[in-house]
Amino acid sequence: MTTPRAGCAVHADGRITFEVPDADGQRLLLRLRPKQGEPEQSLHVMELSGLGHAVLDADPVLAEGRWDVFLLQGDERTRLRPGPRDLRALVAGHLRERRAPLAVRIPYATKDGYLAVRTWLRPAHAEIDRVDVTPRSLTVGARLHGAELEDGAEVQLRLRRGAGVLRTLEPLAGADGRGFSFTVDHADLAVGVWNAFVRPAPGAPLVRLARLLDDVADRKEVYVYPGTAVENAVVRPYYTVDNDLSVEVTPAG
Repeated sequence: MTTPRAGCAVHADGRITFEVPDADGQRLLLRLRPKQGEPEQSLHVMELSGLGHAVLDADPVLAEGRWDVFLLQGDERTRLRPGPRDLRALVAGHLRERRAPLAVRIPYATKDGYLAVRTWLRPAHAEIDRVDVTPRSLTVGARLHGAELEDGAEVQLRLRRGAGVLRTLEPLAGADGRGFSFTVDHADLAVGVWNAFVRPAPGAPLVRLARLLDDVADRKEVYVYPGTAVENAVVRPYYTVDNDLSVEVTPAG
């Protein structure tokens, strides 16, 4: 039996339309993929029209994670393969100003060849627009959505397993209070993995630096930066499985 496919298109207003041929009167199910060993908790069901069309409106906002797409026939679920995906509305998404909370959706094909939707939901967001690596330092440029830089703003590089170890940097702010950049010398980072955050104002929550506002659902294996040798270590920025920016420092050799 041939596994059914679903095509989809993302629109500038945040809607996603799905098309499932020969699925008259059935339904689509989006299921938030549970963590291993945990039960599923979040489901979203959509009716398919007589032409096999379904619409996921911009509201309600979906929780952050990976949503698998199924065809519902009564109580029976059939996981769908991806058909054509029109993601053109997402390509220049980083050029638009976003409100808080930031809600992002990107349809994609999973590693095992099924259709899913990657979602992010964050109170505020710092979108990375450039990562420049030199033999001596790392410079990152980003833009805030849902927040603005104020006096006392700071960038923090936090050692992932360092019990509160961090490096604090002063961001170079743009004229509008949203764009900013920072530079860190490779030699200032000890061995380990450093996660990058910005605190827009004193006492404000930390905002993770990430690259979310385009059509790339999984950036880690696509945007790969070179490692730089510094004394007895190698420094390499990279994107995590959540498209957040981190910096890995490993012993040379």
